[in-house]
Amino acid sequence: MAVYLDFENRIKGLQEDIEMATIRGDLDAKEILQRRLAKETNAVYSNLTDYQRLQLARHPDRPYAMDYIDLILTDKYELFGDRHFKDDKAIVCFVGKIEGVPVVVIAEEKGRGTKNKIMRNFGMPNPEGYRKALKSAKFAEKFNLPILMLVDTAGAYPGLGAEERGQSEAIARNLQEFATLKVPTISIIIGEGGSGGALAIAVADRLAMMEYAVFSVISPEGCAAILWNDPSKIEVAVKAMKITPFDLKKANLIDDIILEPERGAHRDKLQASQSIKDYFLQQLPLIQQSDFLTLRYEKLMSFGAFA
Repeated sequence: MAVYLDFENRIKGLQEDIEMATIRGDLDAKEILQRRLAKETNAVYSNLTDYQRLQLARHPDRPYAMDYIDLILTDKYELFGDRHFKDDKAIVCFVGKIEGVPVVVIAEEKGRGTKNKIMRNFGMPNPEGYRKALKSAKFAEKFNLPILMLVDTAGAYPGLGAEERGQSEAIARNLQEFATLKVPTISIIIGEGGSGGALAIAVADRLAMMEYAVFSVISPEGCAAILWNDPSKIEVAVKAMKITPFDLKKANLIDDIILEPERGAHRDKLQASQSIKDYFLQQLPLIQQSDFLTLRYEKLMSFGAFA
């Protein structure tokens, strides 16, 4: 059953009316209602607030990394473990093919359903997850395979055990190592890109965001709690933090925005996955034909300038 957000109530009502008209066989009413639905959808989604975009990024039906991997990756084989501690299920790594192109995919997976979410730690990786990602990236470098990274996490896991095992060191190591990988890298934020937990697999030749994804240094709830000691001020925090892809593209912090189906990736997973596949296949030859190591270094060194 589809989940509708608060601002989609009128869309939900029209959708239900269309279903009833279909059951009755009233084709004229159905046609009229479909025109109204298209008009209402356009009105709602062309005037979204930053907070509504955050709601879409967290939508329970939104495709997660494994949804995309299952749709775009063929001949896939999963890579496990970090060779130090254990296998972190919050990060998944695969070697496979996208339209016949061999590739290594590294992604953060939140899990769907209570049991799976607990197994995936709600998409919040431990240090062994980031070391697993680095191990897979080095595997890709050894065999000259491009890397596709799918980012979707509220942040790195802040537990005591994670800190004892070197959470900050694991993230910092990834930032350093991914910056110097000798293979093309493409990273796409598909949902939430939270803090260093996202950045650890977001250093790449191309960093793109899905249209309704968000990317921030801290969660809006955390920002509101720190600045105003009031988590209810989340909407104010979201607006101030500039976490939408359009704000980040304007600030030159991301390279591209991948457009989603009209009502979001969660309404048409096939089209959303095709957009990711097309972006990867379009950008990969452009990176391969360039001096990408030099360009990557120059891009990373340009961050932080202000006027």
